[in-house]
Amino acid sequence: MAVTQRRGRRIMMTPDELDEFLTTQRTCRVATVSADGAPHVSTLWFAWDGKSLWLYSITRSKRWADLRRDPRVAVVVDTGEEYDDLRGVELSGTVEFIGEAPRTGEPYPELDAVERLFARKNFGLDEMPHDGRHAWMRLTPEATASWDFRKLASL
Repeated sequence: MAVTQRRGRRIMMTPDELDEFLTTQRTCRVATVSADGAPHVSTLWFAWDGKSLWLYSITRSKRWADLRRDPRVAVVVDTGEEYDDLRGVELSGTVEFIGEAPRTGEPYPELDAVERLFARKNFGLDEMPHDGRHAWMRLTPEATASWDFRKLASL
């Protein structure tokens, strides 16, 4: 995964910090390109498996339609209230659609671990509840840019 930032390298997250951040955060903003070229941003829960961001999206959403047409995406995960507490990461690349759409829970070994991870993180369950309306996308980032403004105090 390419690190795309030149400025702000002193406040970027280390690989371990980035992994911990993405493992513990819950909500991301997903930016897509609409058919008319307009940007579209929406919010989702996600799971991070250490190398890919897994997005569980409603298949009848604008986001899903946009990504089916053009799978390029940018995703931001961030947190913090005060300026010196802001931290986050932008991940960009191309999504892959994994499993059946919509997902009904048919056996799909590639989704076993991520569905357990997602269910525990977001629902406190050991198994994924399938509603027949959502499906999986995987973003293995081609580029990242991160920031941790808490590091400003030591500069």
